[in-house]
Amino acid sequence: MNTREPVVPTVSYGHLEPMFVHFDDLDSMSMVHNIRYAVFVERALSMFWESNGYGYPNGTLSHPDASVGVAEFSISYRTPVRGTGFILVHLVVEHVGNSSVVYRFRVLDAEGVTVHAEGKRVHIHLDPRTFRPSPWAEETRAIYKTLQEPR
Repeated sequence: MNTREPVVPTVSYGHLEPMFVHFDDLDSMSMVHNIRYAVFVERALSMFWESNGYGYPNGTLSHPDASVGVAEFSISYRTPVRGTGFILVHLVVEHVGNSSVVYRFRVLDAEGVTVHAEGKRVHIHLDPRTFRPSPWAEETRAIYKTLQEPR
């Protein structure tokens, strides 16, 4: 695994987020521990949305649509990540509903070739005051479109 600054390959759709695998991400066999894949996906999503102005500066929402709950998360492991260094998380939006979004993701090697894991994650937009499902804002829908496969 390469420990230099990653050269992020281009993708025809979605978003690739480089992540660094640290020693404490590994299990006793020097492979990334299974639960850490979910953390990488969470961090990749956080970094993507933060770069689009949706974050939690000073513990407050920067945009109401940053208030989400995870309704579903599934992952299939393909081949282990061994050791430390950079990996990539490929984020794709499969479907945007009125108050939900379905992500597909792949955890890839630093070159974007080997698929280490892949899965699905569903978010529900929750009104930050009532915690009830609430429709996405149009500007949020526009960002989701940037992650969708062209049709």
